[in-house]
This record gives sequence, C-alpha cells and structure tokens, in this order.
Amino acid sequence: MTDAPPIVMVFAATDPTGGAGLQADIMTLASMGCHPVSVVTAITIQDTMGVDEVQPVDGEWVADQARCILEDMPVAAFKIGVLGSLEAVAAVAEVVSDYPEIPLILDPVLASGRGDELASEEMLAAIRELLIPQTTIVTPNSIEARRLAADDTDDNDAPDLAECASRILASGCEYVLITGTHENTGEVVNTLYNSDGVLRSDTWPRLPHTYHGSGCTLASALAATIANGVDMQEAVRDAQEYTWQSLKLAFRPGMGQHIPDRLFWARDDDDSTGADDDGEPQA
Repeated sequence: MTDAPPIVMVFAATDPTGGAGLQADIMTLASMGCHPVSVVTAITIQDTMGVDEVQPVDGEWVADQARCILEDMPVAAFKIGVLGSLEAVAAVAEVVSDYPEIPLILDPVLASGRGDELASEEMLAAIRELLIPQTTIVTPNSIEARRLAADDTDDNDAPDLAECASRILASGCEYVLITGTHENTGEVVNTLYNSDGVLRSDTWPRLPHTYHGSGCTLASALAATIANGVDMQEAVRDAQEYTWQSLKLAFRPGMGQHIPDRLFWARDDDDSTGADDDGEPQA
C-alpha cells in the first residue's frame, strides 16, 4: 500500500445533482489525493433548490456495505454525512466502534440549504449518544451546533457558539469546528475548539451566493487532510482553504444554489490558483 493513496470511507446519502452528499464527498476526496470508498445510507430525489424525497437504505445493508470493504481494504479515515434513518445511525455507530483507531469526521447534516429536514429529533438524539462520543472532529455550521447543543434548560435563549462547542465536546468528541456562514457577520468566522477552548479561528471573505454542498466539501476535505497524515490544526486550515477556493469558483448549473467547483485547481484559469489576494484568511 506504500504507493496507494489513503483510503477514506464515506457514509452518506446520494445527491443526483452532484452538488452535495455522496457525490460531493467522492469528488472532494479524489481531488485531494485520496481514494474514496462509499457506503450509501439513503437515496434522495433533489435538485439544486432542495430535497423532495429521502429513501433510507436498510440498516443491515448499510452495515454490510461497510464491513465488506473494511475486511478487504485498509481505511485511513471515516467521513459521515446524511444517514437517513435511526437504524442507519445505529448501524454506522456499531461499525465504527470496531475501528476506534480510525479517525472519524462527522458532518451533522440536519437540514438541506432550503431547510428540508434530514434528521428527526430521535436521530439527533442518537447521533449525540452513539456517534459523537466516537468522533474525532464534528463540523457543524452554527445552526447545527445550536441544535446539537440544545437542552431543556435553554428556554428561549440559544447558547452562544462557544457554549455550544463546550456541550458538544462534553458528549465525547475530540474537536469541534463550527462554521459561521449562517451568522450575521460581515466575514465568515470558523472556529476550532477542543477541551482547552479555542485552538484557532479563521476569518474568510463572505462570498455572494448560497452554495449546495459547502459543508460536505469542508468535511470531506478535512477527512482527506487527516487521512494524509496532517495534524489537526493544519488539516483544518488546509480544508478551509480548499473549500473557500471551490466556493469562490462555484458555478450555477440549475435554477437553485451554486455548486462548488471541486476541481478548480485543474482549470486553466489564473484566478483558480491560490488565495494570496482576497482569499487569504486571517487567523
């Protein structure tokens, strides 16, 4: 395997647009030098405007897909996206528990960009109880972070993001990266936390559009950097850089959101190289 790329196993739902979900994960991982292997958790009917239907895959099929590959190939990282059902959450949690040495990157996709619900409250509770304690890094946006961190004592006051991170970390994961795209700020601030508090905070120019699959791209890019042996803080920095560039050069093939250009580096376009001008983050 010395000449082979790192292998990353993705648990995710399909997206026929190629903008998000399993297809987005595969493109991102391949673009960043990894070999993706995929476990389909659900099949969706959706376009660039939103999700119409979700058909979950049977939980045993989810587990069997993963175990068949894991018994054959060495996996360097797990990446989890939309799971589609409570049964799939339990199945994936059981599979990954047998491989505690493999880093796990959890993108807690709870709703589509349009707001279509992708995780019930029962699923959310199961993610908190079964998956987060096994997770290396969770990558929620600020809306997802508040849902993951909510408890009965909050009443009408939502906790701030630092408190959200603290509560998520208390569930057992090692790191939380909260992205600030949905916050009412002039620039986007993404913050990495662990049990010691803030490890790094990166500020990025806010881009003008809405994007289909930005969270999938970031989490998969992070899985790729970790699978390639990069330490966590540098992995977070590199994954953000890749994601921001793919969003900066996104395209709009349909009537809805823009789709990240995950192969921006392969285009014959001077604007696609680097972020030395307006794309350099402020740490």
